[in-house]
Amino acid sequence: MRALTELAKRRGYFFQSSEAYGGVAGFYTYGPQGAALKERVEDTWRERFSVAEGHMEVDAPTVMPEPVFEASGHLDGFDDMLVECAECGTSHRADHLVEGATDIEEAESLPPEEVAALLDAHDVVCPNCGAPLAGQPVDEFNLMFETNIGPGSSQTGYLRPETAQGIFVEFPRLKEYARGQLPFGVTQIGKSYRNEISPRNALVRTREFTQAELELFVDPDGDDPDVDSVADVELTLYPAENQPDGDYVETTVADAVDDGLVEPWVAYYLGVATEWYAEIGVDFERFRYRQHQAGERAHYASDCWDAEADVSAPGEDPEWIEIAGYAYRGDYDLSKHDAHSSESFTVFKQYDEPKTVERASVDPDMSYLGPEYGGDAAAIADELEALARRDRGAFDGETVAVDVEGETYELPVEKTGFEVAEETESGHHVTPHVVEPSIGIDRTVYTVLAHAYDEDEVDEGERTVLRLDAGVAPTNVAVFPLMDKDGMGDLARDVVDDLRGEGYAVTFDTSGNIGRRYRRQDEVGTPFCVTVDYESVEEDPETVTVRERDSTAQARVETAELAETLAALRDGTLAFDDL
Repeated sequence: MRALTELAKRRGYFFQSSEAYGGVAGFYTYGPQGAALKERVEDTWRERFSVAEGHMEVDAPTVMPEPVFEASGHLDGFDDMLVECAECGTSHRADHLVEGATDIEEAESLPPEEVAALLDAHDVVCPNCGAPLAGQPVDEFNLMFETNIGPGSSQTGYLRPETAQGIFVEFPRLKEYARGQLPFGVTQIGKSYRNEISPRNALVRTREFTQAELELFVDPDGDDPDVDSVADVELTLYPAENQPDGDYVETTVADAVDDGLVEPWVAYYLGVATEWYAEIGVDFERFRYRQHQAGERAHYASDCWDAEADVSAPGEDPEWIEIAGYAYRGDYDLSKHDAHSSESFTVFKQYDEPKTVERASVDPDMSYLGPEYGGDAAAIADELEALARRDRGAFDGETVAVDVEGETYELPVEKTGFEVAEETESGHHVTPHVVEPSIGIDRTVYTVLAHAYDEDEVDEGERTVLRLDAGVAPTNVAVFPLMDKDGMGDLARDVVDDLRGEGYAVTFDTSGNIGRRYRRQDEVGTPFCVTVDYESVEEDPETVTVRERDSTAQARVETAELAETLAALRDGTLAFDDL
C-alpha cells in the first residue's frame, strides 16, 4: 500500500485533500490520472449495469431531510463501535482493533459488550499512544453527517450515507416512468458520506466516497431472472458455512442457483458483475464472493454476498477488502417509506382475467360504540377492520374480542356490521422486493490499481509498471518525438492532433531521453507509446514506432493506419505479436 500510494501521489492518481492546510483524514482528491480512471470505471459500470440491462438512471440530491432517515432506520441503527483512549483521547473503531488482535474476521457482527470484553481479554492498546484500552466503554456512534436545510429555525437534514435512499423515496414517481411494469431497475452513481471513526488505508475507508448502485424492483411472486446469458460464468464463492474452515466453492452461476447456494437474482448479478470485473482488469486469482454470516447480515436481507479483493503485495498475507455488496433486500425499504410517508409505495398488478373474491368488511355501529366505549371507540373500530381482514373466523360467534393498547374489549358481532361479500377484482397491489448490487467505486479503483501494480526488469533495468487494462487506462497513448528537431517534433504534434481527433486520450512528451519517457508512461499505466524518429520523416510511406507497455515489444506502423491499429489493439481484436 505504501508503494502504491506513493506512486498515486507522484503520478497524479490520488492524494490526501487540503494538504496545504494540514489535510483532513478520510478525504482524497483524484489527480488528472485518477479522475480519468475513475470516470472510465464509472462509464463501464453504467454501460453494463444500466444501459445493457435496460434500466433508467437518476441523480438525486446528496442532502435529504431527517424523516427520510427516520423511515429508513439510519437514525437509529447506522452505527459503528467506538472506543476512546483515556490517555490521548483518540477514537478508534473497536471492532477493527479486535480484528487486528485476534483471528476474528468480522467483529462488526458482534455486540458492543462482547467487543469490549475482547479488548480486555487480549490487552489491546491504543494504536496512537500505546495506552491500554481495557475497561474503556465501547459505544455506538452514528455515522451520518448532520446539517441544516435553510436559515434560522431550519429543517434538519443529513448527507446521505448511501445513494439508495435517493432512489427509494422517489419510487412513487419512478414507477410511473416504468408504467407500473415489474421488474424495473433504477441506477445511480454519486457521492455518499459516512463520518468514519478512524479512516484508513487511502481510498479503502474514507468519509466521502462514490457509489454505483442498482435498485431492481421485482414482483416477489413472479419475477425470476433469466440466467442463460451468464449461466456459464465462473464464480469463486465463500459461503458462510465454509468460512470457519476457509473452503471456497468453485462453481458457475447456473450451478450456484441449481444447488441453492445463491438466491437467483443475486446469482444473476454476480454473473453480470464478474464479467464487468474482468473488463476493468480485476485479478481473479485475488478475488472472491463472500456470503454474509447470520450475525452481520442486515435483518431485512435474505441473502447478501460481498465482492472482496485481496490488495496485498505479492508474498504478503492476504488483505481482503469489500468492494461491493449484492443483496436481496425484500420489501423492507419500500414498506418503511410507505408507512412513514403520505405516498403509496406499491404497484398495481393487473390480473390476466378479472377474479371474483370474497372479502370481509365491517361497518361498526358508532351510535353503540361511542356511548359504550367513549374515547376508545375509534381505535376499536380500526382494530375491528384490521381483524376482519386477517381473521374473519373471529366473527363466527355472537361476540368478538379486540385488543387495543393492551386492553381487551368484547362486543356483540351484530354491532360490528361484519359481512362477507363477493367482489370482482381486476388486480391487486403488491409491494415490490428489491435486489441491490451496490458497488464502491473508490475501492474498485483502488483494487484495479493494486492488481495492476507490478515491478519487473527490462533491458534498461528495473521498472515500476501499472498493467492497466487498455479499456480503462486514463491515457490511451503517449506520443514522443525522438528529438524535437529536423521535423520530428512537428510530425509528432500532427500525430497527436490526429489521434485526439479520433477520441484518444493522448499525452505528448519531449522531456528526457526516450527510455526515461517510456518509464514515466509505464508508471502511469499508458498501454502504448508512439515514437516519431528519423525514419518517420525520411521514408515513404510515413511510419512510426509503436511500443507495447507490458512486453516492451515494438513494431512499425504506418501513420495513416495508426488510429485504427491502436483501436484494434485496445479492443483486443488485434494482438501486438501480429503487427
